[in-house]
Amino acid sequence: MLIGIPKEIKNHEYRVSISPQGVRELVHHGHQVIIQKDAGHGIGFDDIQYHAAGALIVNSAAEVYDRAEMIVKVKEPQIAECAMIKEGQIIFSYLHLAAEPKMAQLLIDANCIAIAYETVTAEDGSLPLLAPMSEVAGRMAVQAGAHCLEKASGGRGVLLGGAPGVVAGNVVIIGGGVVGANAAMIAAGMGANVTILDKSLKRIRQLDDKFGFTTHNIYATVDAIEEYVSKADLVIGAVLIPGAAAPKVITEDLVKSMLRGSVIVDVAIDQGGCVETSRPTTHAEPTYIEHGIVHYCVTNIPSAVARTSSKALENSTLPYILALANKGYRTAFRDDIHFRNGLNLYRGRVTHEAVANNLSHSFVPAATFFGG
Repeated sequence: MLIGIPKEIKNHEYRVSISPQGVRELVHHGHQVIIQKDAGHGIGFDDIQYHAAGALIVNSAAEVYDRAEMIVKVKEPQIAECAMIKEGQIIFSYLHLAAEPKMAQLLIDANCIAIAYETVTAEDGSLPLLAPMSEVAGRMAVQAGAHCLEKASGGRGVLLGGAPGVVAGNVVIIGGGVVGANAAMIAAGMGANVTILDKSLKRIRQLDDKFGFTTHNIYATVDAIEEYVSKADLVIGAVLIPGAAAPKVITEDLVKSMLRGSVIVDVAIDQGGCVETSRPTTHAEPTYIEHGIVHYCVTNIPSAVARTSSKALENSTLPYILALANKGYRTAFRDDIHFRNGLNLYRGRVTHEAVANNLSHSFVPAATFFGG
C-alpha cells in the first residue's frame, strides 16, 4: 500500500504521525511511504532520516493526497485538506467529528473511509489509540494550569504545592479516566490537594487503589461538582463519552461562583468541552478570562511536547496502520470488531452511532458493510 504522511497544518501543531523508525517498519513490510517535505523537521525528524528509512519526499500536501491510498495524520483534516481528499481514500487520524460538523460534512461529501483514533476500542472497552495522548494531555493540564495560576498569567497567584506554613492549592478533576488519573498523578506529586469526581463507582474504587490517601475520590453528583468546583484553584475538565460531544457538567452559573483568578483547563474541548464557558483556543493564544476565571482550552495540548507525543502516538497506531496496509481495510475490519469501531465514515455513510447522533445524521452500522 502507498501510505501518505502530510505535514500537520493546524495552529501550532508540531507533531508528525510517523517517525523515520516507523517508516522503516512500514517499508520492511513491503509498503511505500510518501511524506511531505519538512513534516517532522520541527521536532528533529529530518527529511534525510526519512529518505534513509525508505520514504519518498515530496514538496506539497497536494501530491501526498493525490498519490496515497491511505493518509495517516495526527489531527483532524483542516478545511483546505478536506478539499484534497479523494473518493475511497483512507483517512486515519484523530477526527473528533461530533465537535466539527462542518469538517464532518466535507468528509462525508468526499466519500472517503475515515477512521478515528479516538473511537478504536480494545477488548476491555478502553481506547488504546486515544490513551497515549490522554496520558500526555492529563499531565500537561496540570503543568499548564499551574502556569495559568501565576499572577502574571491572570491567575490567583497560588502555588499548587503551597509552601512551608502555607496551604497547598486545591485541584479538582472532573472525570477519573486516563486524562483525569494522569492529571491527578502530577498534581498530587506537586503536593496539591487533589479531588477527583467520577460517575462510576467501579472507577472510584480503582482510583482509591491507585492513589490511596493522596487523592479524594468522590461520586460526581450535581451537588458534589458544585461544592468542590466553587472552592477550587484549578479545575481540570476530563469528561469523555467516546465519539460523542462532551456533556456540559460545569454550568456558567457555577463558573461565576468560582474563586476569582482560579483556572479551568478543559481537556474535553476536542469534543466540544465540558464547561459552558469553554471555547477552543490555540497554543498561540491559549487562554482567555471570563467571569474572572482563566480558561485554558487548547484543542491540541500534546503538541506542546510534540516529540514525546509523536513517538507515544506512533507506538500505539503503528500496529493498526500495518493491519490496514497488510490486509486492506475490508479484511482488517472483518477480523477485528474493535478496530472496526474506529470507522466513523464509510463512503458518505456515518458508521459510528454517537457521531451520527451528534451530527443529526443517519446511522449505518459498520457491520452492514463488513459483517459481524
